[in-house]
Amino acid sequence: MRVVSLNNGFGIENLALETREPPTCGANQVLIRVRAVSLNYRDVMMVRGEYNPRQPLPLVPCSDAAGEVTALGGGVTEFAMGDRVCPLFAPLWQKGPLTREAQRSALGGPRSGTLSEYIVADADAVVRAPAHLSNAEAACLPCTFVTAYRALVEFGQIKQGNSVVCQGTGGVSLAALCIAKALGARVFITSSKAHKLERARALGADALIDTSLTPDWAKVVRELSAGEGAHHVIEVGGAQTLQDAIRATRMGGSVSVIGVLSGAVSELDVRPILMQELRVQGVFVGTRATFEGLLALVDQHRLRPQIDREFPLAEARSAFEFAASGRAFGKIVITLS
Repeated sequence: MRVVSLNNGFGIENLALETREPPTCGANQVLIRVRAVSLNYRDVMMVRGEYNPRQPLPLVPCSDAAGEVTALGGGVTEFAMGDRVCPLFAPLWQKGPLTREAQRSALGGPRSGTLSEYIVADADAVVRAPAHLSNAEAACLPCTFVTAYRALVEFGQIKQGNSVVCQGTGGVSLAALCIAKALGARVFITSSKAHKLERARALGADALIDTSLTPDWAKVVRELSAGEGAHHVIEVGGAQTLQDAIRATRMGGSVSVIGVLSGAVSELDVRPILMQELRVQGVFVGTRATFEGLLALVDQHRLRPQIDREFPLAEARSAFEFAASGRAFGKIVITLS
C-alpha cells in the first residue's frame, strides 16, 4: 500500500511517499480502505514541528479520513464489509470530559494518522459516513465539523435567533457557519478577502465584515447587534484576535478558542471576561457521542462541507503547501483512488 510519512525531520519538504505492507485487523477491529483524507491546520503545524516539537518520528500525518470497511476482526457485529466509515479524531475518547489518555490517542500525532491507503481502527473508534456525502466530503467531518458542533451546540447551546461570529473562511469557521445556519442562528463572518466574503454570503452568511477595510471588527459586530455583541464567537486566530473576540461578545456570551493562527501567547485584558460574565472555552474536537450528535444534524439538514481543492496522494506535499498558504476557502482534501 502507499503511505505518506514524515521520517527524517520536520518540514513539509520531508514528507515522503512510500510503499508498506497493509496492516491486518485483530479482534474487535476493522480494516479501512481509505478513499479521502482532509487536511486541518493542525496537520500543517504537526508536520512543521510547531504543534509538538517532541513528536516522535516517523509519523503518518492527518487525523481525518473516509473510506470503506474491507475486513472485519473477530467480534465485530456493528459493521459489514463495504460500509463507509470515518475514524474518530481521538479513538479513546468515547464520551465524557477530555482525559490525558484520550488526548494522547489523537490520530496524526501522537498516534499514526490516516494518510495511508489502509488503516486499522477499533470498531468503537469509527462511525458511519452520511449516505448523502461523497468520500471527500465525509472526510471533512472528524475534526473541523465535530469541533464546530461541540463549540456551538454542546458549549455554546446556540438557539434560533442567536448570533455567531466566524473568524475567516477556513475549515472550522465554514463548518460553524453551516451548523449555525442549520440551528437558525444569525452569522457574521470576517475576512480580509472580499471574494471570500462573497462566497460566504452564498453559503448563508448574514453579515460580512471586511477586516481590510474595518480592522476593528469587534466594533462592527456590536453595531450589527444593536450594541450588544454576539452570543458566540468562533475564535481561530489566537494571540492577535482573542481580545477582539472578547470585545465582540455580549454579556453572558461565550468565546470558543479553537485555533492559534496568529500565535499562541497574548497579553490579555481579563476585565471584560469578569465584568460581562463571559465564558472563554477551549475546544479540543470532541467525543464519539459528539460525532454522533453531529451526524444526526448533518443527516437532518443534509449539510455538506465546503471543499476548496482536491489533490491526489502523489501530490501530498503540494496539498500541505496549499494548506499552509492560507489561500483556501474551506477544506483541502487528498484523494486515494
